[in-house]
Amino acid sequence: MSGRARLTVFAALASLMAAAALLPLASPRGWYAKAVLCVVLQAGVGAGARRVPLARPLTVLAQLVVSLLVLTAMFTPHQALGGVLPGPQAFRQLGQLVQDGMTDVTNFAIPAPVTPGIRFLLVAGVLLIALAVDAIAVTYNSAAPAGLPLLALYAVAAGLEDGGSQWLYFLIAASGYLLLLLAEGRDRLSRWGRVFGGAPRQGNWAGPAGAAGGGAPLAPVRTGRRIGAMALGIAVVLPVVLPSLSGGLLGSTGGGSGNGLGGGVGNATSVRPEVALQDYLNQPDNREVLTYRTNSPDATGMYLRILSLDQFDGTQWSASKDDKVDIPDVLPTPQGQAGDVKYTEVDTSVAVDRDYAQGWLPMPYPALRVRADGDWRYEPEGRMVVGDHGQTTAGLQYQVGSMQLEPTAAQLAAAPPAAGKIAEQYEKVPDSLPAVVAATARQVTQSATTDYERALDLQRYFTSGQFVYDTEAKSGTGVDAIARFLQTKRGFCVHFAFTMATMARTLHIPARVAVGFTPGSLTTDGTMSVGLKDAHAWPELYFEGIGWTRFEPTPYRGTAPSYTLSTSTAGGGDTSDPTQHGTGSTARPTPTTSSQCAAQHDLGPAACASAAAAGSGGSGGSGFGGLRLAGLVLIALLVLAVPTLPLLWRRRVRAGRLRGGREKADGLVLSAWHEVLDTGWDYGIQPDGSETPRRAMSRMVTEGRLSGPAAEAATSLASAVERTLYAPQPQAATGLAADVHAVRAGLHASAGRGARLRARFFPRSFVRVLWSASATTASVSASLSRTMERLTAPLRRRLTRTS
Repeated sequence: MSGRARLTVFAALASLMAAAALLPLASPRGWYAKAVLCVVLQAGVGAGARRVPLARPLTVLAQLVVSLLVLTAMFTPHQALGGVLPGPQAFRQLGQLVQDGMTDVTNFAIPAPVTPGIRFLLVAGVLLIALAVDAIAVTYNSAAPAGLPLLALYAVAAGLEDGGSQWLYFLIAASGYLLLLLAEGRDRLSRWGRVFGGAPRQGNWAGPAGAAGGGAPLAPVRTGRRIGAMALGIAVVLPVVLPSLSGGLLGSTGGGSGNGLGGGVGNATSVRPEVALQDYLNQPDNREVLTYRTNSPDATGMYLRILSLDQFDGTQWSASKDDKVDIPDVLPTPQGQAGDVKYTEVDTSVAVDRDYAQGWLPMPYPALRVRADGDWRYEPEGRMVVGDHGQTTAGLQYQVGSMQLEPTAAQLAAAPPAAGKIAEQYEKVPDSLPAVVAATARQVTQSATTDYERALDLQRYFTSGQFVYDTEAKSGTGVDAIARFLQTKRGFCVHFAFTMATMARTLHIPARVAVGFTPGSLTTDGTMSVGLKDAHAWPELYFEGIGWTRFEPTPYRGTAPSYTLSTSTAGGGDTSDPTQHGTGSTARPTPTTSSQCAAQHDLGPAACASAAAAGSGGSGGSGFGGLRLAGLVLIALLVLAVPTLPLLWRRRVRAGRLRGGREKADGLVLSAWHEVLDTGWDYGIQPDGSETPRRAMSRMVTEGRLSGPAAEAATSLASAVERTLYAPQPQAATGLAADVHAVRAGLHASAGRGARLRARFFPRSFVRVLWSASATTASVSASLSRTMERLTAPLRRRLTRTS
């Protein structure tokens, strides 16, 4: 290996050894393998460019271009030309990844989950440092200054991660730098020979030619030692004088402290509810965090509450710092609850994933009994169970007995106004609250006469269709964020919950915000699975005699409690189910005459093509000329027909699913459901089998930018599927085809020209044909193998006896 090639290898190795210091910051650590691949490829391009040779700036430019292509192919292949060449869309997506990564860095505790944004920051950062090291040490022949970017990489990692393992990564990074210096010294020695100077020393020294003799240390090696010692000294001192960073990815809150959803320990992650719920909801994969089994008769009401936020200072909501006690065998009666409130006692067994650690137990509310191993304490005011001395939920299995309250509308309407400590503590609003918040609350509830009616009017206000559920909206829970949300009418659960709670307080209804998870999804083995995307926030309002009561103002998320759907005593507004967003009163669009005609003539082009082929075949004579003409016609037909096959197949499948015929009612609903999912897939919204119908349609509404009749049709389809799958006696659904056509029309209207053409002529769902063909091929192959085995078995047995 030449000296320059050796230096290239050690420059890449030094960069990767320094990058190892980033490993404790995020989990899982698969991103490091991607970084290794990128750095090796970048180093190979540099070695090839220097061998050509290219000018030094062109060498660095070539490495930079190839690095960009690799990152594009790795992170934004769908937005790039040919999956590699970055265009405007790819650059926008890369910029979005940087922005998402910076947001994730501020929200998650160490070790953070490797979200797409964090993965891109880690891989691109290591690649950029490696490029700087390679350019300085190899291209520009100066290895000593290359320690500065290596030092920067290590110092960042050391400043962020305060664990006791950093000394090991320091040794690894330092060893990589020293190896780089020694490689450069050997490279210079191989080109310039022995450098004499100073008095001779005792001992033998072998020069490049192998001659032995006494001499002074080599000048490059001696200089490298001095620079290395200085750089390592800086590396030791710099992390000490850097400001300490904590919170989010920059620190671990520990179990049971702070105002977040949890603390990070070991390989676990945590989230702060004010902002980071947004990151959970925007995760590309709905990673499972816990599972549970319950005997609840109403699984839709099994919200898993983690903590309540009851203090609002105008900037953020936080949990009260109340004293904690040992968990009693039976928890006290919920605050404000009278004995005549009907409830069902529910038993729930929870198993938490070992990689999900936080300092609070997710539990149904209100809990009556808790059985959990470990050091747990009870906080009476919020009825929360909090970990002590670093106790977290990672890998924990525990049991909870809880009450599933069933208050009536009459009980809620008859509740007297709150007084005393409850009113004093939970009706506070900051002086900085904009006047528009209280004014809007009074306007929305102007016809209500009781606190219950006011609460219903507030919930209906948010779920009436005026507001748009958008997980990409700017997060925030302060007074400015609340006023902005009322103006833009766009946000996600954090905006809805905190705004409704604040508006309720301006109406002198005690309110706080609960943070936790929606019920999750039912699995095939009967357990409920809860993932990151089930993270949620909702308001709790206090009614004397009933206690703290859940409301659900967020559209397309969770389910509204039954007592919030009753309107027998309500004083104003529409009385429809707020989760339906007015679908019952809105006329749905019907297919146009042209679309019906197209559906009835799916086979028209194929039939015409067959007729043309038959006519052509009959017009030619016999002999070679006729065969050649028939061949040319067949080729022309293939050229014309093959590109239209996906279009024809898709139209035929759509017509078959929506035609109905003799199929049962539940089959019609599921056929329409499969059709709307495939329609979304054709327009770039990939289906996710782990999602519930309601969540799948919510995502389609958000990503497809649906509104009006299209959004209402999507909600109606989700409700029909839920009734079909879960209702004991589902009612017959009507208007399914119209709903599907309405969603398709909405997706088509919001898509760009390229997306429209692809959805029509090259639908993504056409891949199902390939899957079916592959499955058929595999089945036929297996059948043939079994047949051959049976046929050859007698011969094999005969050969065995003979041998």
